[in-house]
Amino acid sequence: MKPDELDFVAELARVRAGLMVDRDRLYVVESRLGPVARREGFGSIREMLLACRQRKDERLIWMVIESLAAGETYFFRDKPAFTRLGEEILPELMRRRGDNPIRVWSAGCSTGQEPYSLALQVEEAREQLPPGRVEILGTDLSERSLHKAQEGLYNQFEVQRGLPIRLLLRHFERQDEMWRVSPRIRAMARWRRVNLNADFRALGRFDVVFCRNVLEGMDPASARRAFEQLSLALEPGGYLVLSETEAAPAAIEGLQSAGGGIFRADPRRAAA
Repeated sequence: MKPDELDFVAELARVRAGLMVDRDRLYVVESRLGPVARREGFGSIREMLLACRQRKDERLIWMVIESLAAGETYFFRDKPAFTRLGEEILPELMRRRGDNPIRVWSAGCSTGQEPYSLALQVEEAREQLPPGRVEILGTDLSERSLHKAQEGLYNQFEVQRGLPIRLLLRHFERQDEMWRVSPRIRAMARWRRVNLNADFRALGRFDVVFCRNVLEGMDPASARRAFEQLSLALEPGGYLVLSETEAAPAAIEGLQSAGGGIFRADPRRAAA
């Protein structure tokens, strides 16, 4: 890729999705765009980008952007967050919410390992939790990632990353060389394409929002806007979960750190 092509891709990703493309890591950009170009029948990345410029094909443009948003994910990544969810957060929310369902959002869920980890955590803790329902929403920018998530089909390497063998045997079904999440666990999650650089207020409000290792991949201004919107998506007393190593992009009134990358909305804060 030439410098002007890299600049074009970086600006496209920033404006459309708030993504920050590291211009010093050209090999990463090319490794993401190469498979897209081949899959779409182009002879090179250059040909594909030229088509994006000339045709203004929105489908192709978003395929380019979505490939750059692809991130690493695996089951129960950063285990302490899931432990706190099962042992502290869900019991508290269920006592406080009564018969109302607990809404949990995994923002930037990639290929689905995080929402399914959330569902498994709920399922395993069900006997210790007060009666109540938990609704899980997984969203991502990438349609391809969401399709894989909805299928719930993972290879041996993917299930070995973070997933305890007892949960694999209890909640997954073997299909040839792959493993499929059981229908019961798949039914606990819904999926939707969401751009965190856009207005997502139509999703409603949530008791828990997981958005880990996502904001750090956005440019600072976009990350601040997304963080503010995510905080406003919380019910009073709700929880926003970032990764332990991720710093909050900005201080938000009525949102306090609960440690370990977890923030809690003031229970007295009026719903927006």
